[in-house]
This record gives sequence, C-alpha cells and structure tokens, in this order.
Amino acid sequence: MGVFAKEAEVSTPLPPAKAFKGFAVDLDTLMPKVAPQAIKSVELLQGDGGPGTIKKNTFAEGYGFTYAKHRVDVLDKDNSLYTYVVIESDFFNNVVEKISYETKFVAAADGGTSIKITTTFYTIGDIQITPDLMLQIKEASEKLALVLKAIENYVLANPDF
Repeated sequence: MGVFAKEAEVSTPLPPAKAFKGFAVDLDTLMPKVAPQAIKSVELLQGDGGPGTIKKNTFAEGYGFTYAKHRVDVLDKDNSLYTYVVIESDFFNNVVEKISYETKFVAAADGGTSIKITTTFYTIGDIQITPDLMLQIKEASEKLALVLKAIENYVLANPDF
C-alpha cells in the first residue's frame, strides 16, 4: 500500500468552540443546507454520530463524483479533535483504498481558530500517486474549501449558532 500525506493549516475568525461545532459536530446538517450545489444529502448509515458512526455523503449532480462513505474515528470536544476516514467513494477509481483526515482546532491569538488538517491517502497495493491523481486531489480539496467557507459564512451570520 502506498501512503501519501499532506498537511494544511487554515484560519477562521470563528472562535474554537464555534469552529469545532460548525466544521465537525454539525457538519453533516450544515453541508446540504449551506452548499446544496455541492452536497445533496448526508445519511447516517450506522451509529449515533460519535466514534464508529458511518455516514454517506451524496454529492450534487455535476460535482465530479457522486458519493463518499466515511467512518468517524474521533469526535473529541474537550481536545477539539475530529478524525474520520473515507472508506468508500467513486472518487477512488480503484486506486485509493481510503483517505484519513485528522482535524485539530487551536485557539488563535486574534480570537479565531487555526485549523490544522492532516490528510493521508492510502493507495491500493503498490499503486503510486500520479500527477493526474494529484490534480484530482487538488480539485477535490478546492471544492471542499468552498463548502467549508459557506459553513463559516453561515455561522458568522447566525450569532446564536
């Protein structure tokens, strides 16, 4: 199995508790609400939302792929840590076995949050990450960033969130 990891750090003006709530705890209800052009629905397949839960995201028509199933591994409010693994998707194209995401929410000096994301791609067998797959990963990451920006805007516009 080939392994490729990438790290990213993004900032949001949201305080850590709201960032964690919006980008982890309530992510599944907010995505289709604020970004229906990207996420058609999120379906709970197994569990209660905590560790071990399996969910299916169905993407909007024209998004580039149609679905992704993921398993929640960690949803730790006390340590502001959210970890999940995409275990099935038509994005995988018989190349990727799974993708894990570890997201840590850290208070920033300005009152906002620094969000540190480690994404690890596991390929099937000895398949290597190709430039074409890297481009697909980049495009998928850019689409996800737009969805997350829509969530941020929603939370900012709704102070009681």
